[in-house]
Amino acid sequence: MAHSFQHLLIIGCGNMGGAMLDGWLAAGEPSSRFAVLDPALGAVPDGVALYRDAAEVPGTHDAVLLGFKPQQLGLVGPGLQSVTAGKTLCSLLAGITLAQLAAAFPLCAARLRVMPNLAARIGKSPVILAEAGLDAAGRAAALALFDRLGTAMWLADEAKFDLVTALAGSGPGFVYRFIDALAGAAVDLGLEPDTAARLALATVEGAAMLAAVSDVPPAVLADRVASPGGMTREGLNVLDEGGALRRLLTETLRATAHKGAALSRGA
Repeated sequence: MAHSFQHLLIIGCGNMGGAMLDGWLAAGEPSSRFAVLDPALGAVPDGVALYRDAAEVPGTHDAVLLGFKPQQLGLVGPGLQSVTAGKTLCSLLAGITLAQLAAAFPLCAARLRVMPNLAARIGKSPVILAEAGLDAAGRAAALALFDRLGTAMWLADEAKFDLVTALAGSGPGFVYRFIDALAGAAVDLGLEPDTAARLALATVEGAAMLAAVSDVPPAVLADRVASPGGMTREGLNVLDEGGALRRLLTETLRATAHKGAALSRGA
C-alpha cells in the first residue's frame, strides 16, 4: 500500500504544531496542503482550513499529525478514529511508542513518530523519525516532508527515541537556559543586564553557526579559542574540572529521557 503525505491534517496546533506549520509555509509549501483540527485555536494562516470538531473534517487528508499533549491521548484518542482510519498517523506525542499508537488507533494505515523542536519555524530543526508500516515510497515521502523543517533523519532503534527527544527535542530549552545563565553570570560580575543579554545571545549564535560549517568538532574549536595560559583556558578549566559540565548534562538528558518513559507508562 502506498502512503502519501500530500494533504496533512494537524490535530492540536499548539506551540510545536504551529511552529511546524509556519516552517512548512515559509519553506514554500502551499497552504492548501494543510488543515487543522483544534477546538480552541484562534486562527490559522491564510489558506489553511480550520475545523473545530472531527465530524467537520471532510476526510480528504491522507496523513494526520497528532500535536496535543501525550497525557491527553486516552481522553481524545477515541474521538479521532474517524479521521485517522486508513491514514498515515504521525505523532509528536513524547514518550508514546509506535505500539501504543497502534493500540490507540487500530485503523490507521501506518504510524510515524516525529520529534522536531521549535526551530522548525525557521527551517533549522533536527527532525527524528521512527516508523511502522510505511513502504519505501512512504518513507521517502515522509523524509522529504519533514526535511523541509531542517534536517530529518531516521532512527533505527525506537528504544532510543526518548534519548534523542531529550537531546534534539528538549535540547533548545537547555541551550536557552545556558544563554540566560551566561548573561546572568556576567550581570553578577558587574555587567549591565541589557549588554550582557545581547552579548550572550550573539556569542552563542555565532559559535553555533561556526560549528555548523566547521570541518572539525566543537571540542577542537574550543581548544582553538583557548590559548595555553590564556583567559579562555582559565574558564574552560572550571567547566572541565572533574568533567563537571559533561556530568551535569548527562544527568539533564537522563532525567529528560526518563520522563519520556514515564509518559509512556502513564498513557
